[in-house]
Amino acid sequence: MASAGVTATMGGDGLPLQPLLTNSDALTSPGQDNVNQVEQIQGGTALNLDNEFQKFLAQSVGRLLPMYGYNLFAQPPSTFAPVGDIPVPQDYAIGPGDEIILAGWGQVDIDLRVTVDRNGVINLPKVGAINVAGVKYQNLESYLKNQVGRVFRNFELSASMGKLRSLQVFVVGQAQRPGVYTVSSLSTLVNTLFMSGGPSQNGTMRHIQLKRAGKVVTELDVYELLIKGDKSKDVQLLSGDVIYIPPIGHLAAISGSVKTPAIYELKDGRTSLASLLELSGGLTTTAAGQKVLLERIADRAVRKVEEFQLDEQGLNRLVRDGDLVQVFSIDARFDNAVTLRGNVASPGRYPWKEGMRVRDLIPDMDALIVPEYWTRQNNAFRVDTSGQSALHAQIKRNVSEVNWDYALVERLSKREMTTVLLPFNLGDAIGGKDAQQDLLLQPGDVITIFSKDDIQVPSAKRSVYVRLEGEFNHAGVYKAQPGETLRQLVARIGGLTPQAFLFAGELSRESTRQSQQKRLDEIIDKLEADVQRNAAQSSAGALGKDDVEAAKAQAESQKALIAKMRQVKATGRIVMEMPDENAQIKDVPDIVLEDGDRLYVPSASSTVNVMGAVYNQNAFLYKRGSSVNDYLTKSGGPTRDGDEDDVYLVRADGTVLSSRQGGPMFGGFGGREVQPGATIVVPEKLEKYNLTKDFKDWTQIFYQFAIGIASLKTIGVY
Repeated sequence: MASAGVTATMGGDGLPLQPLLTNSDALTSPGQDNVNQVEQIQGGTALNLDNEFQKFLAQSVGRLLPMYGYNLFAQPPSTFAPVGDIPVPQDYAIGPGDEIILAGWGQVDIDLRVTVDRNGVINLPKVGAINVAGVKYQNLESYLKNQVGRVFRNFELSASMGKLRSLQVFVVGQAQRPGVYTVSSLSTLVNTLFMSGGPSQNGTMRHIQLKRAGKVVTELDVYELLIKGDKSKDVQLLSGDVIYIPPIGHLAAISGSVKTPAIYELKDGRTSLASLLELSGGLTTTAAGQKVLLERIADRAVRKVEEFQLDEQGLNRLVRDGDLVQVFSIDARFDNAVTLRGNVASPGRYPWKEGMRVRDLIPDMDALIVPEYWTRQNNAFRVDTSGQSALHAQIKRNVSEVNWDYALVERLSKREMTTVLLPFNLGDAIGGKDAQQDLLLQPGDVITIFSKDDIQVPSAKRSVYVRLEGEFNHAGVYKAQPGETLRQLVARIGGLTPQAFLFAGELSRESTRQSQQKRLDEIIDKLEADVQRNAAQSSAGALGKDDVEAAKAQAESQKALIAKMRQVKATGRIVMEMPDENAQIKDVPDIVLEDGDRLYVPSASSTVNVMGAVYNQNAFLYKRGSSVNDYLTKSGGPTRDGDEDDVYLVRADGTVLSSRQGGPMFGGFGGREVQPGATIVVPEKLEKYNLTKDFKDWTQIFYQFAIGIASLKTIGVY
């Protein structure tokens, strides 16, 4: 028997440190089942995968239900070390092996540690033998005073407990680690049960017995301890006690919307449904408390399913061995509600009433103003990085505009179990213009209000805001009328000031910026792929160390150029192609405006910029009739690295002219007259970057975008 094959080492006052094998023939693998069980713990719950009933129920519930209570013993104690500083209970009975500490003064001088011998006696000098067996700790001091008082007078005596005696107890039956345990005399049934690992997966939790001299002293129901905190059946152990764990009893399970779904042991073989629900902690908040399903094994032959109400009669139904009770959650369906969502002030569920229509749900226009609008409106101030407050000056659409022509009621047709879509005109519905558009609502309907951004509406129905800045008589942000053009808007708001230099006007558009940036990124990606391919070819064709170093330097140089090119960001500028510097309102392009368009008209410029590979990059005063060559001369001309054959003239209107278009530098192009506000760019020779011809051709594409001088400056070679 395993019960005779295990002892325990002792520490301090006798609590076991760890069970040890003393007879390998009696117990070949102590605690192995417990090791397996501990390895199967997930989330703190012992799954007990060896339990056949668990596997059987998993076919119904879709997962392994835990065996209730076994996780209490799943993790072995962190230490078996004794707790030596706990107070000795007042009703503790002194017995053989206990150590008593005595101190006396007066006519007696005592400072002793004495141990109670196996006869229950201690021996004191000049006093003799004193029988202390069975004396309660609370009476020990007075008892010893009386005994010593037979010999001495006029003295004081103090008595306390030192080391306590050890006990030998047996843990047998369906235990995780059965064996003989040497424990402290303070040990009880419960803490010794923990030392042994508690019941195995086949051991009972509800009928654990403590036997003494062949009789049952107490029977522990661990459920009472777990559920009610009742430890009244726990008793102090005596040497020779036997803790017996019988086989597990009848089992029933409960799953679903209860607080502790698990497999429970039925104490008397059967219990009522109400008691099983109580064991599981009761129904959860979301449980459907009207009825449950019960799966039962009938006559150990077939399985049957029953459904019954959770009324008084149903709660009194008996649950038997092998039963599974399933408690379902309530439906997510709202019985008397409609849902409003989308571009509205307060999306959510609202109570449905008989005869309810769309207009009852959206009584006025305020119900369509989204909260973000008020958030932006109320946030008039902000704090910048310096901690100073600054007033918001950006004017734009602060709210997604409502799509008045199209809204939707989504309804479930229970007959066909399909979704029905009922579109309606929102403006006519809540404005009272068309009673047929004010749809009659049903419970469960979902009403969606769209914005003009959710579903794109015709351009004529979209609000268009345009910024006019610079030399306008009334610069500002304006809402364009449907189909209105740029020329019409400029005329409508009062035209230009006398100082306006319309030729240098900058028209920028967001859709154009996105298109330019996409094309720009594609070009740079292609350039980068060319560089990588050329670098690989150069490395492969290198014949010596010098060739390798040259190829490496060439590749690094080209990568640096690409990195600079990636800094270029498209501005979205549209070249308006003004006839000359004397352009008027009639010359403004007659293009239809888009939301977010911006037209900036500066005052007349009095300078011409020269930049790039020249000796003196600077801005020079504009002089009517001066040519490209005149301004290059003022800048000192191209440097040694300057590419005279590839000079560019970026005019104030955004157009770009190059020496390639105008003939020799000192011929047609060099003699071209320069308008005010223009920029002359002398690029560096690209040969210094060891670029291929194809690569050089790609770089010219940048100028086709007319992306502005500010962007061109970011690339050092231009």
